[in-house]
Amino acid sequence: MVTTRELISQARAREEAMSRVDELLASASGTAHDLDGQVEATVDGRGKLLRLWLAPSAVNLGEGLGPRVVEVVRAAMREATQDGYNKVALLLGEDMTYMIEQMTGMPAPARAEDDDPGMTVEEFQRLRAERLGAEAPEPPAAASVEDEDAYWESFDPASLRSDR
Repeated sequence: MVTTRELISQARAREEAMSRVDELLASASGTAHDLDGQVEATVDGRGKLLRLWLAPSAVNLGEGLGPRVVEVVRAAMREATQDGYNKVALLLGEDMTYMIEQMTGMPAPARAEDDDPGMTVEEFQRLRAERLGAEAPEPPAAASVEDEDAYWESFDPASLRSDR
């Protein structure tokens, strides 16, 4: 059974954590660039443009330069939003962060239905092998229970990328 003192302590801890949310969101940033490497932008967690870099060859884009800059800045803003939610999730946990997303109406970009999940390790190895002109390596054999136990004993959860 939880005592009144414990409940008060928990409430104060939540209040302190919530007061840091604005600070964490303000410290977030995101950087993005176009595929050609002609435009790169960095924005902060509030969407303020901190840095815009244009390659000398960007002048050749003509009227396409403006839309390209806007596209890159939007990608940087999504990255900054994600960075902010990642920081908040570490402080408040997944459930509270999701609640903040719902209240603000700004879901984490990683939750977007059209978010690219990336590629699997197997696909990466296959593509690498094709690029290098070698055969793709065989998938590793199933690990023994002892190997798995040793793995989990040395596992560092900080090495995981948050889904946020």
